[in-house]
Amino acid sequence: MSIIYGERVRLRAVEREDIKSFVVWVNDPEVTRGLSLYLPISSLDEEKWFDGLAARDPHEKPLAIEMKDGDGWRLIGNCAVFELDWVVRSAELGIMIGEKSVWNQGYGTEVMTLLLKHCIETLNLNRVYLRVYAENVRARRSYVKAGFVEEGCMRQAVYKAGHYDDVVLMSVLASEWAARRKEG
Repeated sequence: MSIIYGERVRLRAVEREDIKSFVVWVNDPEVTRGLSLYLPISSLDEEKWFDGLAARDPHEKPLAIEMKDGDGWRLIGNCAVFELDWVVRSAELGIMIGEKSVWNQGYGTEVMTLLLKHCIETLNLNRVYLRVYAENVRARRSYVKAGFVEEGCMRQAVYKAGHYDDVVLMSVLASEWAARRKEG
């Protein structure tokens, strides 16, 4: 897969030099509040994770998120398409904007829109979904802006920071994506 470009971001293959930033982000409680991670991760853990990427299905390898920064690009997070089901033509998406200085600036929405376009227009998927903690209001708003529809709730399905939270299921169908493209 080649680099996927948006207006302000690009999605590229993850490189070994990205690991240092990933380790910082996945050990920051503010960043991981909305992620399924709950234990510290070492540089060695991330190195082993990176070494395992070569064996993954090429469609399910994570992508680094970079934003335009002057004449270059700056790493701000990562994202992935996973749980691909070629029979049902569906997949799950995940995202982490680890660089807190760029939170609330629309980068997550742009990334999710790019991933949806890739999934539906390149991979020919019919349904793209994600799971988000109910208390992660900022992420839920971002996903709605990208076109996701809330379709269900798994009550008290996660335990983080000393309390249970619901997990909201959201999805976009190819027909909904096509209708949005015609409107916009």
